Amino acid sequence: MGFTAADPSIHVNVLDWNIDRGYNLDKIADVIRSQKTDIAILQEVDLNARRTARADVAKELAQRLGFQYAFGKAWQEVNQGSSDNPAYQGQATLSRFKILNQRVVNFSHQTGFWKPQPYLPSWFPQRRLGGRMAVVTELDASGKRLVIYNLHLESRGPGYNRFEQLKETLADIKSYPEGTSIILAGDLNTKYFPSRFVALLEAAGFHDCFDGHRQRTHKIIGALDWIFIRGPIRCEDTIVLHHTAGSDHFPVTTRIVWP
Repeated sequence: MGFTAADPSIHVNVLDWNIDRGYNLDKIADVIRSQKTDIAILQEVDLNARRTARADVAKELAQRLGFQYAFGKAWQEVNQGSSDNPAYQGQATLSRFKILNQRVVNFSHQTGFWKPQPYLPSWFPQRRLGGRMAVVTELDASGKRLVIYNLHLESRGPGYNRFEQLKETLADIKSYPEGTSIILAGDLNTKYFPSRFVALLEAAGFHDCFDGHRQRTHKIIGALDWIFIRGPIRCEDTIVLHHTAGSDHFPVTTRIVWP
């Protein structure tokens, strides 16, 4: 764990990472292990897809690391499976701590860009049935209740759908008492106007663990991946692991502390 009985405060090591479907399971597991991670918040996690050898990526990683896990299906990958053997992609939250509850928040704001169309050939890539969502996981971190919102917001368009998806997330968060310790993290796809997203979260009482300093988290695009917190916790030593391989995104790590 990220703490001992002698610690004056409980601290938890958190890693957030878009793992690019899980092509490189060995490398991904090595990075999570090397960071002494207590909670791994992962996006682009395949389930039964041809491109990742039909692996249940979340289950495989959890077994290798000795973690519990929560997985939510975002969409069916039409070209990666078949009608009788479907493939999916989603988000997974892996934890050393006991998972008390897990659920999915399906967003009402979605783009139609990814849907199969009659004018497109059946092999056309990235056709999807389903849409963006959040995986919500409630943990018992050594007697401390911790709620994780694992997000992978819409990548298409200038930002309307992903901004509305974030607003839907904040509406769901209102179901928790104000003093609940919450981590909101993931690939927010903030290619345009990231300050608008940060401002929305800060207005809802969240703190940016980067303290306002934008960090490049994608090899080409820039700052897409974030960790925010709310409640009686703070984050320390938030960094981007630019030296890692295994995905087109870089992992983000932070230490969550209860004073």
